[in-house]
Parts: sequence; structure tokens; C-alpha cells
Amino acid sequence: MNTEPFVIERIYKAPISKVWAAITDVDKMAEWYFKLADFKPVVGFEFEFTGGDGTKEFLHKCKVTDVVDGSKITHSWTYDGYEGYSEVTWELFPEGDGTRLKLTHAGLETFPELPSFKRENFVAGWTHITGISLKEYLEK
Repeated sequence: MNTEPFVIERIYKAPISKVWAAITDVDKMAEWYFKLADFKPVVGFEFEFTGGDGTKEFLHKCKVTDVVDGSKITHSWTYDGYEGYSEVTWELFPEGDGTRLKLTHAGLETFPELPSFKRENFVAGWTHITGISLKEYLEK
């Protein structure tokens, strides 16, 4: 079993302030990520959304666990009705005239051994979200 967290880094042609807004403002998130009823970059804030792997939809239940305003946010990532606990951390760093995003998703091995929760599904999802969805939103 692979217990290493999944880590992906991307560089965007956008200032940190714009990337931070994209990952923490509920209206901006709806344009490239998931549509959330509400979101606040505040420790303890709970949010949920529905998403799936193309075969099944899952209710994701999340809670903000750490915030460094303007540069880092961590939230839990669990599934309603399923065992397992993971955390997603978004970290932002200046990179020339742009921003480097480091996304870490730790705890994937705690989810049930179901096809929908395979590591490669998370790899594909985060690769698309950070490499296409967020990039296109930030650089349009």
C-alpha cells in the first residue's frame, strides 16, 4: 500500500493574490473548481460538495484545519458514509512574476479499497484541476 502523499506543483502566470482568491473565494472557486454553498478560509469552517469519478457521485465532507492568510490552506477531505480521512494542503510561493502552487493530498491510503478511491483517480483529478481548470481560470 502506497502511504506517500500525492504532491503536484504548478507554476501560474498570476500573482499570489489572484491565486489565493481563486482557491478561497467561493464565487471564484465555482468558475474552475466545485460549486460550494459557502466557503471561508477560516480554521473550523466546514463545507461539502458532490463529485465523482464518472461512475458514482460522492458527498465530500471537509473542514478547514490550517490557514496562513495569503499563502497556505489545509482542509480535511472525507466521504460521507465511508471510512477514511485525508487532508489537502494548498501552498503558494512567489515564482518570478508568477506563483508556484504546491498541492499535497495526504491520507489517500485510509479510504476503502474501492475502484472509485484508487490513487490513480486522485492523481488524474488533481492533475486536471491544477493543470487545466485552475491554469485556464488564472491565465485567461
